[in-house]
Amino acid sequence: MPVRFILNVLWFIFGSGFLMALGYGLAALICFALVVTIPFGVAAARIAVYSLAPFGRTVVARPGAGVASGLANILWVVLFGWWIALHHIVIGIAQCVTIIGIPFGVANFKLVPVAFWPLGREIVDVP
Repeated sequence: MPVRFILNVLWFIFGSGFLMALGYGLAALICFALVVTIPFGVAAARIAVYSLAPFGRTVVARPGAGVASGLANILWVVLFGWWIALHHIVIGIAQCVTIIGIPFGVANFKLVPVAFWPLGREIVDVP
């Protein structure tokens, strides 16, 4: 538990957790303002909270997600998801170049699935 806390604090300050959460939060606010894109805003807000402290949490499929979330995910992938996921992959690789950056790179790799296919997923604490 203390290691997760320390990693989350370091991630927030040095691993770009604050900047990622700010970006996802801004995207969520824009999606909320456009009304039609509110489901995407909810997904972006969920990713923003997850990107603040990814250590000790993971992404799982939500059992009640239906066809609508699958169709919305396809739209998300086409418009946003592929380049956001690619961003996390590139940044993760760059962070893994140094030994100190490896945990941050792994955290970026953890964000790839939820950035690529966010609807119908939830963030849960790891026991």
